[in-house]
Amino acid sequence: MHRFIWIFLSIGFFSCQEEVFLDLRTTEPIPVIEAVWTNNSQMNFVQLSRSRDFFDAEPNDFIKDAQVYIRNKRTNARLNFRFSEQLGLYLPVNNFVGSINESYELNVRIGENEYQADGTILPPPTLDSIRVEFRDQRFFRSEGYYLTLFGDIPFTEDNNYRIRIIRNDTLLNSRTDYLLFDDTFGTNILNQGFELNVPFRANDRVRLELFRLNQDAFDYMNQLVSLLFNDGGLFSPPPQNPVSNIRQIRGSGMFAGYFKASPVLVETVLITPIEQVGDE
Repeated sequence: MHRFIWIFLSIGFFSCQEEVFLDLRTTEPIPVIEAVWTNNSQMNFVQLSRSRDFFDAEPNDFIKDAQVYIRNKRTNARLNFRFSEQLGLYLPVNNFVGSINESYELNVRIGENEYQADGTILPPPTLDSIRVEFRDQRFFRSEGYYLTLFGDIPFTEDNNYRIRIIRNDTLLNSRTDYLLFDDTFGTNILNQGFELNVPFRANDRVRLELFRLNQDAFDYMNQLVSLLFNDGGLFSPPPQNPVSNIRQIRGSGMFAGYFKASPVLVETVLITPIEQVGDE
């Protein structure tokens, strides 16, 4: 498939147009691994698929015949996963879950290739309350209901967090919806109140999921956000895939993906209509 751009040259009072064809090379599909391991049985999965060309409209090509398990690094217990045709995911057998302060090793075997990754489910911070406020439209802000989270982060290290937002059963996953924060500006962000810069409407049902990430998973997410904001312009760095925190221990060839081991705090808020007095 080819794409083309137009280049306009203006010389004096004359101009010409030259059609330039770019040969977009296709590459062989590579394995893509996405693995999430938490203390919540509803969130644990491993998804294995193959990459696609940018303009490919075909559905995901799932890898269904892999061997997948997670090993507790302290007890050496092995937690097996089984592929679900209905969901297109590998799910833990018997709804096994992770435990706080335990370290785990992800193991994936696809044909002759084997992959591993490590992660620790760290203790979570505290969420005490969620405040809902209606705010008028401003130049920098849309009208709507805004949520502010209150709680406490008592940790002096490993403060890397992500908040996922599900609105009415739909995950908000545009590039501005990846809410990542660390302790760059201190650990009292929840004590002072952390307002989510996402407007909601009356009667929205909002599910918030707060994760405490290992540093390598947090770095992966930051690189992913940077890639999503890369416009390919003159002053943008060359786009590149985020650096995976998964390592290949046997076999050859390229791959992509990440492993997230994390505790998760879940809160659900129903936006109740209130008198819209706005704010100053």
